[in-house]
Amino acid sequence: MPSFDIVSVVNMQEVRNAVDQVAREIGTRYDFKGSKSSVELKDKENLMIIVADDKMKLASVQELMRQKLAKRGVSAKSIEWKDALTVGGDLQRQELAIKQGFSQEESKRITKAIKEMKENVAAQIQGEQVRVSGKKKDDLQSVMGKLRVDLKELELQFVNFRE
Repeated sequence: MPSFDIVSVVNMQEVRNAVDQVAREIGTRYDFKGSKSSVELKDKENLMIIVADDKMKLASVQELMRQKLAKRGVSAKSIEWKDALTVGGDLQRQELAIKQGFSQEESKRITKAIKEMKENVAAQIQGEQVRVSGKKKDDLQSVMGKLRVDLKELELQFVNFRE
């Protein structure tokens, strides 16, 4: 019976490389000379922290981060930008959460969307991924196409396609 898994996984090595590139660029750019701006990655918590002197520098670092992540193939849908906080004086601090896997609500939305398609397939939640199985390979491929259109706001990756 053919099946595949729907997952949302971020390559942490690419995120690490992007953070390193941004940190290097902050160190060399003229507009950041003498500033306290920095970028830090906390691997264990799946968190990036941006610190900048003021809102203008924060916006510059955010733009750099977006560019470097996109260039390294990390989807913008996988990054949750939290609100910037004023820490002390004008110092700004912002956290970026890296989403690994689906939350329970997102998994339920995916299975509900699959059931509403009226295809001859079954979907089951397995931890942070969803397994879809059916009798025909064509049914599974049509589910993949429809999910890409219906759930644009989620980062969907289709893996483990088996016949």
